Amino acid sequence: MVKSKAGLVQEMLDNTTNFDDESDNQDESSLDSTNFLNDDLKTHIKIKSTLVGNLTELSKNSSKVLLQTTHEMSVDEFGLIHSGFLFGSAEYAAVAAVNEPNVVVIGCRSKFFAPAKVGDIVNFEAKGRFEDARKREIKVIGTINEIKVFEGIFQAVLLEHHILETKIEELQASFSPKEFS
Repeated sequence: MVKSKAGLVQEMLDNTTNFDDESDNQDESSLDSTNFLNDDLKTHIKIKSTLVGNLTELSKNSSKVLLQTTHEMSVDEFGLIHSGFLFGSAEYAAVAAVNEPNVVVIGCRSKFFAPAKVGDIVNFEAKGRFEDARKREIKVIGTINEIKVFEGIFQAVLLEHHILETKIEELQASFSPKEFS
């Protein structure tokens, strides 16, 4: 199923709650209705799109995530969005680009270039490198109205088992931080 970017944005806006309305009574499943790509996603399948955005494009070694900022993400009366929500969306885009069940982010170098405010739509685009290796590097760029607000290089590793089922010795053997330097 392929949808145009404009169609995805319109669908997202149609499904976004009005800030003045009470959204506490809204069914959570309706908030995740734009994540039609979740059927193709192999990782982070229980993530809440209301916190990290909606996956709008998914292909080998790349993904796009659209984050609609809300009052719940703001830190003050001006509507400044906490940078943790932007970072979470970028990380989601990074792991989606890898799209393997046991991918784990082990590091990131990131920069925030401009703030986000309530009502902004932040687009995150992720591109992966080293697709045939267990260790991956993913570049993620976040923009608001085509202005770069975030850039990060994420390092990830593919594990044989879920991170919570993996022994520490196996983790240490899986990667060396020097390999990403």
